[in-house]
Amino acid sequence: MNRRQALRNIGLGAGVIFVGPSTLSLLQSCKSDPTYDWNPTFLSAANGFILKEVLEVILPKTDTAGAGDLNLAEFIDSYMAEVAPESQQEEFQKSADAFASAFEKEFAENPGNGTTEQYDKIIAKYLKASPEEKQRFMPKRNTETQDPQDRAPEEDIAENHDSGALAYLEIVRDVGIWAWLTSEQIGENVLWYDPIPGEYIPCGTVEEFGGGKAMSL
Repeated sequence: MNRRQALRNIGLGAGVIFVGPSTLSLLQSCKSDPTYDWNPTFLSAANGFILKEVLEVILPKTDTAGAGDLNLAEFIDSYMAEVAPESQQEEFQKSADAFASAFEKEFAENPGNGTTEQYDKIIAKYLKASPEEKQRFMPKRNTETQDPQDRAPEEDIAENHDSGALAYLEIVRDVGIWAWLTSEQIGENVLWYDPIPGEYIPCGTVEEFGGGKAMSL
């Protein structure tokens, strides 16, 4: 299965952000410009670099535009700063820090000096983990005592690097795929684009209806 088919299959399940006018306007404002020197407004510079590297692994440039071509890192950073509720902002900040810590622990290397191969490996470790492995990544809870008031609170994602790294990658993957599918360039040039839908055709061939492609949102 190629990347385009995989994205088509899972993209509709990636509706993790509110699709409002402000979100769509923000997405379309993130135009590709190779001379543009991006400085994150929400994330730290270090975590902004990590976000770009992670997106390049998840959505690389192939026969279609990749994350870098569409400035998806800029969009996610701006979305978190301008649209996301405070609770989501806090969670994303903590999980981004947790991923950075997990990277350092995994490779004894600053993420800013990480290679594409290292990013590919650590992303696969979490996103391709089995259900049993993902369960081990989850925060631990002290259940030795029967009294709920005496139990230790669940570990925070900032303290549990594995749990935080998994949460971070799932957010970046889902929002990144949604943004990729919703971008103007992909919507018009890759998906089935019909700017004025509404014509009723009771019977037709697959070729008449976008050649089997998903319809642009």
